[in-house]
Amino acid sequence: MRNFFYLLIVFMTLSCGKETMPKPKGYLSLNYPKKEFAKLNIERPYTFEIAKNAKVISLPKNWLKIDYPDLKATVDITYRPVQNNLKELLMEAEKLVFEHTVKADQIASNNFENKKNKVFGSIYDITGNSASQVQFHVTDSTKHFLKGSLFFQTRPNYDSILPAVNYIKQDMIRMMETLEWKD
Repeated sequence: MRNFFYLLIVFMTLSCGKETMPKPKGYLSLNYPKKEFAKLNIERPYTFEIAKNAKVISLPKNWLKIDYPDLKATVDITYRPVQNNLKELLMEAEKLVFEHTVKADQIASNNFENKKNKVFGSIYDITGNSASQVQFHVTDSTKHFLKGSLFFQTRPNYDSILPAVNYIKQDMIRMMETLEWKD
């Protein structure tokens, strides 16, 4: 019994050290560059403003890949001339958006209209772990049709990439707002 008391006193002495404190929760803190925009400097039947921190990769058929290397993301821009096929182009664009319903929690659309520059279309927010989180399409209804899709080069985890999605979505909205068709 005497050994038990000695052990108890030793344990109490050793355990009475510094107080244990719970670790504070850690939050992801991402820093994004300040927004600066410049006019697209590539010969295309359209032009718009892009973020200066993005890299433009020219592709055939008047297509573009706008790369955000620090965020491991791209906005793929596809262009198609309208040749009495506007209905088909719109249906194809919406079909590509709604293919993400398998992984998406929700798909919300907002219409866009700029009568001055003859730009009409929609932007789609795709919430959930889908391959693309934001897509848009715009047209002048007679000659031009443009589609943009945001992709990340990583397995989608919506909660983790949401700040980057919101950052790039603002750039995509700026593209739509500053879009001008060249005739």
